Amino acid sequence: MKTRLLHDDPQGIETAAAILRAGGLVAFGTETVYGLGADAGNDRAVSAIYTAKGRPGINPLISHFASADAAFTQVVATPLAHRLAERFWPGPLTLVLPRAPACTISPIATAGLPTAAVRVPAGRTIHALLVACGFPVVAPSANPSGRVSPSDAGHVLAGLDGRIDAVLDCGPCTVGVESTILDLSGARPVLLRPGGVTLEMLEEACGMPVATMAGGDDTRPSAPGQLSSHYAPGLPVRLDAQTVAADEALLAFGPELPGSGLAWNLSSRGDLHEAAARLFAGLRFLDMEGHRRGLVRIAVQHVPGHGLGRAIRDRLIRAASPRS
Repeated sequence: MKTRLLHDDPQGIETAAAILRAGGLVAFGTETVYGLGADAGNDRAVSAIYTAKGRPGINPLISHFASADAAFTQVVATPLAHRLAERFWPGPLTLVLPRAPACTISPIATAGLPTAAVRVPAGRTIHALLVACGFPVVAPSANPSGRVSPSDAGHVLAGLDGRIDAVLDCGPCTVGVESTILDLSGARPVLLRPGGVTLEMLEEACGMPVATMAGGDDTRPSAPGQLSSHYAPGLPVRLDAQTVAADEALLAFGPELPGSGLAWNLSSRGDLHEAAARLFAGLRFLDMEGHRRGLVRIAVQHVPGHGLGRAIRDRLIRAASPRS
């Protein structure tokens, strides 16, 4: 069945909410990327997300809420969690906390873990949708598992048309990379995935150093986005290129290297915010057009690892990792 494309208006939002209430799957835009949503408390609906995406069942999902008060009914929130919520919600920060005794999030969504990942996304449309639903909505990125995340409705349809019920077209995403995931379930905050809220911002808000994970566990990830191969285009990816060949596509940052057969510049002026917003669209374009032109790989110029560059490099490293 062909996926319905809904407009970003009150009728489209209500139609999307009705589909979610009935146990269906709806993709929608947030400030980060497009998510594929389902009722977080409906086991069958949550399972349908894993099927539609081809996502491993060991990979947990993030639950989205209209407010911090709603989110903190599902988890055991610490004083630090409340402080970070006041600072960064609504926004691109996910907090991992112990499940509350009365938590209604499906254990399928949390992959059987004793914790749950929660966030309050930013944006008028997603807020209106969550209010209309009245329940938490799980939503991984709306793309086939392991592939490049979608930053507009067309990207969603290119990967999932016919596998889901509808897409609520919210326009292009402004942040362009997924949310930062911070684990607050232990004695010290741990950064599980870099994203739209930078490590520097977190450490300033926490008032303490934030630990970072050395690497993910492909057999038992504790949060989304930790699989070693992820965000991958079809063409292989070569990182930190200092030269580029005529049979390579170039993902540039700053002044472009000469000689490529095709180029997409994340930011010609070296702006990391612009680069993050253009990352997934660039990978998709170079992959599709590079295949059409018979190019053999995507060469990526160096992106610095500070600020939002940490999240960009994380996505690029996983995109370049060998695929199982």
